[in-house]
Amino acid sequence: MWTVAQLRADLDAGRTSSRDLVAQALGRIEDRNGEGGRAFLKVYADAARADAAHADRLRQAGVRRSAVDGLPVSLKDLFDVAGEVTRAGSRIRENFPSAKIDAPAVARLRAAGAVFIGRTNMVEFAFGGVGFNPHYGTPKNPYERKIGRVPGGSSSGAAVAQADGMAVMSLGSDTRGSIRGPAALCGVTGWKPTARRVPREGAFPLSFTLDSIGPLANSVACCAAYDAILAGEPEGPLPRLEAKGLRLLLPRSSALDELDRDVAAAFDSSLRILSRVGAILEERPVPQFDRQGEYFKGGGYAGAEAYHIHRANQERIDEYDPRVGKRVLLGKNLTASDYLAFADLRVEFIRQVDALAAGFDAILMPTVPCIAPTIAEADATDEDYFRWNMRILRNNGLINFLDGCAASLPCHEPGGAPVGLMVCGVGGSDRHTLAVSAAIERALARD
Repeated sequence: MWTVAQLRADLDAGRTSSRDLVAQALGRIEDRNGEGGRAFLKVYADAARADAAHADRLRQAGVRRSAVDGLPVSLKDLFDVAGEVTRAGSRIRENFPSAKIDAPAVARLRAAGAVFIGRTNMVEFAFGGVGFNPHYGTPKNPYERKIGRVPGGSSSGAAVAQADGMAVMSLGSDTRGSIRGPAALCGVTGWKPTARRVPREGAFPLSFTLDSIGPLANSVACCAAYDAILAGEPEGPLPRLEAKGLRLLLPRSSALDELDRDVAAAFDSSLRILSRVGAILEERPVPQFDRQGEYFKGGGYAGAEAYHIHRANQERIDEYDPRVGKRVLLGKNLTASDYLAFADLRVEFIRQVDALAAGFDAILMPTVPCIAPTIAEADATDEDYFRWNMRILRNNGLINFLDGCAASLPCHEPGGAPVGLMVCGVGGSDRHTLAVSAAIERALARD
């Protein structure tokens, strides 16, 4: 499993090179028995080899641009890359004008020496949590691949690329769980920052209000390294915290209800470990988490804003993934009063949850209340699809509405169905929440 710390040490010691890492990533992408053909919509093989060779020359000359210099990363298909069309997982944008400049997130990674390995598949226009894309195919979850389970969405290709070792980091976006959901279902680590920390210009929007940009990687420290670059902050290690003494809030609410057996077992096991090492777990009622029907009425902010974004293409809606098109058109029925009501609800929600979370280091809940369903059962009917979609999005969306930050950490037994533990913080508490997540990750790994 690639981590930034290990690869940095190996590069510095001459045990590997950026060219070797890129060759390994490309080999996994090109493996005919793997999911690279569905996980990636475009592969930058020649450019990646050239960028890797440049990184190796700089390193030999004593130049290192950042802690992630020379490491291969993937980009979700909704990010602008200068000279390329940003399709956002859709066929209708294939002949749109090319981007003139990199999105700021892409530019910051490029300046840090990241080697772009390719553009990853996604749910069309990022509007869905299951991970389907009928235009370009759906990459299969790494768990029970022969059966065929959903990857989660909308950063579906990013999660599969990360799980299969095709990148050291996969850049995604998160509006109602599109980083954390796929990370949890595919067994990798995902980080959703406070939305305002990472510039969102040049990322095709789903919701101007709720979108955020962050990494999927193989550890909290890896996510933190890329998070600092994306946020334009100085490099440096996270403050080292111990799980002992952490105060962790368990929100008694629908977020902890109706869990799959595997999810309940993994979550309960994680809580027992944390309690055993001295973390202070306190369960309190959080009734605000039970009002999602109000927060996301008609699709909520995403529904209203997606309709605004796509209404110029209404005459081509039949070319969309039908389930995406249906969700876009739902926003047409939202009124200006509905839209303003979301803002009032959100202000009160943030105020109340911030007050409840005061004095705690983080809020804990399962990232997703279920394991990944099979593609067949989630795709059987529209009713099945939308039921699974809402189930996968259920817990994650609360943190977007909170304008908070959260990490999803793998917490399942090796070889078992992937399950994510979500470590959540209020808005602006990003580095502390990452440090808490790292402490929890270490505690779970030591058990």
